[in-house]
Amino acid sequence: MRALCVGSAMVDIITIVASRDVERLTMHNATASYLLLEQGRKIESESISTHIGGGAVNAAVAMARMDVDVSALIKIGSDANGAQIIDRLAHEGVDDSLALRTSELPTGTAVMVSSHNRNATIFTQRGTNTLLRPADLTPEMFEGRDLVYVTNLSNRSADCFPIVVDMGREAGAFVAANPGIRQLTSRTAVFLQTLKNIDLLAINRVEAEALVPVIAALDDVESVNDDNLIEDGVPPLMRLGLACGGFDLALAEFFARVRRYGVSNVVVTDGTDGAYLANDTGVHFCPSMTAEPKGTAGAGDAFTSTLCTHLAAGEGPDVALRAAAVNAAAVVEEVDTQSGLLSRDALRRRIEDSIDHLPVTTWTWDDLA
Repeated sequence: MRALCVGSAMVDIITIVASRDVERLTMHNATASYLLLEQGRKIESESISTHIGGGAVNAAVAMARMDVDVSALIKIGSDANGAQIIDRLAHEGVDDSLALRTSELPTGTAVMVSSHNRNATIFTQRGTNTLLRPADLTPEMFEGRDLVYVTNLSNRSADCFPIVVDMGREAGAFVAANPGIRQLTSRTAVFLQTLKNIDLLAINRVEAEALVPVIAALDDVESVNDDNLIEDGVPPLMRLGLACGGFDLALAEFFARVRRYGVSNVVVTDGTDGAYLANDTGVHFCPSMTAEPKGTAGAGDAFTSTLCTHLAAGEGPDVALRAAAVNAAAVVEEVDTQSGLLSRDALRRRIEDSIDHLPVTTWTWDDLA
């Protein structure tokens, strides 16, 4: 399989701070939680380390370890951090011929501060990730690709999203997209128009809820019935549905309405509560894999890149969801976004060892009619 990953490349500086040195504040009337650092104090860290990350690079490394012939279409600076990214791609066997260099801005950099539950607060300077332009893209970049995966594109680079999708479709590739919350909310109309050329849309629960007010207005689809999903044992999001801005949709109804725009496969992830994939046959649920987290950054990249690789190879939703869950769990067991990514053989072995813990539940569209 030949793949192309489009999106961001970052240098990640990760600091692990002991829980005793950071106060955690959780709001009673909101879902937000905060880490509080004492002003003016020098805090001893358990570790400070530098790693390579970014959505496109994380995905490309994941695919390379699964023996995919993959290239990364990214924009980096003419600086030392850009050189580190090139070195990392070469080390992982990722083709870097489409890594575009510029001196306009520095290479993107992130600083992650992790404590308590290891869900890091991230300070981001996106740099060159904001500078991908339509003029940078040519049809030749997409020729011969079996899979095109476009990750979150930052700021002005988001203008390239429909072009990347269209070029991937014209090349005959399986097109997967993980657009991110900013693109969904700031360019909603263009995003929805692009869905007809996407084979897999990957979003998390928060992103799905941000789309609910728009999707709820689409009333020319057959309704689905979730009355049979209230019994015990049904996973939370399938039972409770999505809500935003005074609009409520059952999850199955949300999937049906999004698929009406032409996208074949839609996946909604719900953190440790598992993931749901809707396709032509129905809605499929796979629980998350139990893991001892050291950091959650990169788990989404691992999940979606693994999922789309397996779907593009013709695997069924059960196989693809299990593989994605296992690879994502392996990533959160490490502090950075790539160390935990599994090779093809290691992934297969871990799936075999974990299959009893990853039952896939399916509700057909007839069940939901």
